[in-house]
Amino acid sequence: MDAFYRNKVILITGAAGTVGREVVSQLLPWGPAELRLMDNNETELFFMGENYRSAGCVRAFLGDVRDADKLRLVAKGADIIFHIAAFKHVYLSEYNPLDAVQTNVLGVNNVVFAALRHHVPYVLFTSSDKAVNPTNVMGTSKLLGERIITAANIVNTNQNQVFASVRFGNVLGSRGSVLPIFLEQIRKGGPVTITDAQMTRFIMTVPEAGRLVLEACSLACGGEVFITKMAVVRIVDLARAMIELLAPRYGFDPADLPLAYVGPRPGEKLFEELMTESEVAHSLELPRLFVVLPALRAFYQKIAYNYYNDQDFPKAERAYNSSNEACLHLSAIKRYLVRSGVLEAMGAPPAVKEGQYGLAAEPAALYQVTPKRPVL
Repeated sequence: MDAFYRNKVILITGAAGTVGREVVSQLLPWGPAELRLMDNNETELFFMGENYRSAGCVRAFLGDVRDADKLRLVAKGADIIFHIAAFKHVYLSEYNPLDAVQTNVLGVNNVVFAALRHHVPYVLFTSSDKAVNPTNVMGTSKLLGERIITAANIVNTNQNQVFASVRFGNVLGSRGSVLPIFLEQIRKGGPVTITDAQMTRFIMTVPEAGRLVLEACSLACGGEVFITKMAVVRIVDLARAMIELLAPRYGFDPADLPLAYVGPRPGEKLFEELMTESEVAHSLELPRLFVVLPALRAFYQKIAYNYYNDQDFPKAERAYNSSNEACLHLSAIKRYLVRSGVLEAMGAPPAVKEGQYGLAAEPAALYQVTPKRPVL
């Protein structure tokens, strides 16, 4: 991928967010000609600009994706746009639906038109698991964003432009992740609140999310939605793993921290969906990713969907949701958290040594059942 990004001018919207920061961090070693960081968070953008001042290729632009004129300005001369800026909180979007539409739908529209005007070769949009069978405003707005990005490959008359999307699950430690909530509850001595004992979720670390964005853009042919293969956990096991790892660091016995079951919020699913049954018919399974191709293929006949030097890949076999996948054992979750460093990144005291709290006693099979698909 380094050759793909070397000497490129790259615009990143939402650059001051968790995933945006990681994308910037991973891009810099590959020698881009210029990184244009755009965000409406003045303070965080300022500190990012200061942090990367010595890099010589980073420029910070204060602005909002709702501002079409500003987007047209910063998109001029760009080779790649990573559109990461979005409203991501379900309940805030439900209470403020018009704002969610302005950012998550009209903002995407503004990015597309800026890219079309300046003939930007590649645009990658970061979507959400909430876009799959959406039950709320936020998810619906992200689904519409996906559809706009896919359709942009039809309406553009410039040719040789690629618009594609990537669909995320839960990014551990990101803003809105459950991990900071669990950490704070453990720090106070509990209880740790769980919605339902059977609730399952896909998980990935921030570096994994950054790599997904970069890999998807380098593979995109036009109109696809890329989905990474992810680890799956029961939320109650994730909470127990965090209790066993963190309680001793805050002076508590893990056995003394209770779990409190509070029930799912209205509209909250017990499992997470990343690819639906209807999408399976037009999806491919790559080694680390699923690729959902455009459903209305008649409109995309000019696009050849070839990946990794034109290798042949099988079609996906079934929907990809967390209820169908093997869940990590408790010990595997602890190992995943320790090795990723996500707890320390959120401000937890230094990690325990490997071998404490059961970390060395890794079972022969890390999963509760035989995995049906390889997991990163």
